[in-house]
Amino acid sequence: MLTGKVALVTGAGRGIGREIALTLAQYGADVIVNYNGSKEKAEEVTAEIRAMGRIAEAVQCSVADYEACGRMITDMLAAFGHIDILVNNAGITKDNLMIKMSEEDFDAVIDTNLKGTFNTMKHLYRPLIKQKSGRIINLSSVSGVLGNAGQANYAASKAGVIGLTKSMARELASRNITVNAVAPGYIDTDMTHAMTDSAKEATLAQIPLKRVGTPRDIAETVAFLASDKASYITGQVISVDGGMAI
Repeated sequence: MLTGKVALVTGAGRGIGREIALTLAQYGADVIVNYNGSKEKAEEVTAEIRAMGRIAEAVQCSVADYEACGRMITDMLAAFGHIDILVNNAGITKDNLMIKMSEEDFDAVIDTNLKGTFNTMKHLYRPLIKQKSGRIINLSSVSGVLGNAGQANYAASKAGVIGLTKSMARELASRNITVNAVAPGYIDTDMTHAMTDSAKEATLAQIPLKRVGTPRDIAETVAFLASDKASYITGQVISVDGGMAI
């Protein structure tokens, strides 16, 4: 389904990003595994992808750093020849009620989750236009769709990703480049493991399907949007949340 394609997945060392990288490789893509602090885990993902017979490279870069993103994309274009799929998955949380939220925590989340998405798209914009094809999939969140108490920074960043996605979809459509967003709900990851039992129960009660999602649920949706099967879909937000955002 993705044979001959090269994918760049940000924040791919663990969690949802890891599953996305592995799933794209299983469908035939070569994968650039971006990470910031999880070097060992990123190298494990790279090894797993290579074991499938795919080409993979782990590359360190904070997506919040505009210049570093430029260097990463320039280097990877030189190494792989082209990048066909960009998955903006890297993200952080610094949850707190606004009355307790520091300016630094607000800025840090915006810089990684929203500005980081801009940074990678900005540096890959011209190469994608030149090749007249491409798939961009940005990870938003149910929090960006519904809002969430205690997550003003995170929800704002993920809502911003939706606006960015729709705007870029309009800009790039004439060049056969699609831009879509996936909005995960309550997914079984390290991030959700850190929640208290009462918070987990309260969240589960809001899910019509009455179960927690898996990273694979997200990865399969991303793989579909990256494929030719989704060639007529752009500017959309696909909620993978068990019905939370109905």
